[in-house]
Amino acid sequence: MLVPFFNERDMIGPTIESLAAQDMRFELILIDNGSTDGSGAVAAATCARLGLAHTLLVESKPGKVNALAAGVDLVRTCYVATCDADTLYPSDYLRQAARLLDRGAVAAGAYFVAPGAGAADHARAARRMMRSAALLPDQCHTGGAGQVFRTTALRRAGQFDARRWGYVLEDHEILHRVGKHGPIAYGDAFWCAPSPRERDRESIRWTLVERLAYHLTPTPARDWFFYGFLARRLQQRKLTSDRIREREFQSVGIIQPEARLAA
Repeated sequence: MLVPFFNERDMIGPTIESLAAQDMRFELILIDNGSTDGSGAVAAATCARLGLAHTLLVESKPGKVNALAAGVDLVRTCYVATCDADTLYPSDYLRQAARLLDRGAVAAGAYFVAPGAGAADHARAARRMMRSAALLPDQCHTGGAGQVFRTTALRRAGQFDARRWGYVLEDHEILHRVGKHGPIAYGDAFWCAPSPRERDRESIRWTLVERLAYHLTPTPARDWFFYGFLARRLQQRKLTSDRIREREFQSVGIIQPEARLAA
């Protein structure tokens, strides 16, 4: 499991506690993306208190994509999950992920519910996810907090690499590349609970036009959508991967993505 984080001192403890409660074995790789609030120390202390084996990396190049790239290089398991440091995971999260991947999928996506959501909320979120997946089976219907991959497929696709894609919406772009190697699965029992906290950053989301173009672009032309259309628009809005971080960046040079490498 990969957990990239930046200044998540107040959130990362509960996230790690939820991961420690998983009902199957896993390797935990924490990637501190240059935190200035002591998040790394909190993460290490939480793991120590729980007796949870882990690897803690420090990746100083800002941006979630750079943090994930550093973590993937250390993965030794056949499956890899990307997790967010402000998200809670049920104890059977990895078991549900493995169930989907064991059926031949190269990636799987979890639906999102609020922490403490009831059965009716779960049912609505699951139905919405499964309807979307049935209508558009080769597209991304979840965020990076709820994605798992077959490691070999992720590496064949070029894994996370800021030179290929260093913008926001990396969760959609990585599923586009990995999905070329096999099916993407979604399950009605596969879920997680991102924090509902208020965001203090500028919007990092795509526009309605961009979202419609994503859904309407035929699969054979999806490379054009990402690398010929969306990348240019995100670059114009300066929506590089580092913008995902919640707080002001330190003055560190950012590798500019070269979208042509992803084609």
